[in-house]
Amino acid sequence: MNTADTPEGIRYDRRRFLGLAAMSVAASELATIGSANAQPDRTTPAGLPTITPGTNTSFASLKQIDAGLLNVGYAEAGPANGSVVILLHGWPYDIYSFVDVAPLLASAGYRVIVPYLRGFGATRFLSHETPRNGQPIAVALDTIALMDALKIPSAILAGFDWGGRTADIIAALWPERCKALVSVSGYLIGSPAANRLPLPPKAELQWWYQYYFATERGRLGYDKYRRDFARLIWQLASPKWNFNEATFERSAASFDNPDHVSIVIHNYRFRLGLAEGEQQYAAWENQLNQGPIINVPAITLEGDANGAPHYPDASSYAAKFSGKYEHREIAGGIGHNLPQEAPRAFAQAVIDVDGHSHAPE
Repeated sequence: MNTADTPEGIRYDRRRFLGLAAMSVAASELATIGSANAQPDRTTPAGLPTITPGTNTSFASLKQIDAGLLNVGYAEAGPANGSVVILLHGWPYDIYSFVDVAPLLASAGYRVIVPYLRGFGATRFLSHETPRNGQPIAVALDTIALMDALKIPSAILAGFDWGGRTADIIAALWPERCKALVSVSGYLIGSPAANRLPLPPKAELQWWYQYYFATERGRLGYDKYRRDFARLIWQLASPKWNFNEATFERSAASFDNPDHVSIVIHNYRFRLGLAEGEQQYAAWENQLNQGPIINVPAITLEGDANGAPHYPDASSYAAKFSGKYEHREIAGGIGHNLPQEAPRAFAQAVIDVDGHSHAPE
């Protein structure tokens, strides 16, 4: 689940953010923020066919490729010569969060790549010796390696939860690889140091699963009850999303990956400062700890019924985007898994941010 970790350099501290989030998550109206003259944007997406979420249940093409440390499983749709969009999922979700988004973008002429992250679905480590590391920077480098393997110099990156954080990191550290960005819940680059700060009890309650994962009991419990755990998170994070059993099971199969538990547990322990990262990533981690500015064109999205911890107001992070920038609230009871709950709005954001990348500043 997305946890909007707050870097040291941002204009507010994590204590203030989470206290506000705990009080405001159910009722907050997210303002539309632009880098210049901000105007509310609640318009119905234009130019894409109407689609009922859940219309599609499979991808046209599933592939495997060796990329960096991994053999990556991924879905692909659209013309091979189209502008590339890489869609990045979160936890506890998988590529099926984009099962309706991918054909919409393909129909608009994009080449769409939807990879399973490390520890999910068909993605496997190439070596038994590789640490099962869930560090966000490692996940971001997996995406760079996939782009290299597919000979993609630059792409539009769009994601939510872990995927939104991954896209943010690439946009910040390797802007030449990110043509434009769509990120659900905004600026998600954080630091273990900021996450060590204690919070008031009501705010801490929002993060219960992270503290559970910090214990051996939590690791064993997650391993034993993967599906029950994921179902609970889905229900809490998207309280108005009436997903059916078939929809859940399509994604839940991804959690049977043999490295899934190790990756998830390490990710959350690392982010709380309870597990070490790999030394090879230290220089990049130092950059991320500074809260780097994202200067590529960006659209951030928020559902009006997101039950996961998130920023109560987009103005909290607008200054982190220095390029052409827009924020959109997606109405209609839309929760944390925004691309699956509102695929047309998500796809339209990708198309629109691509237009921003061509527009003069």
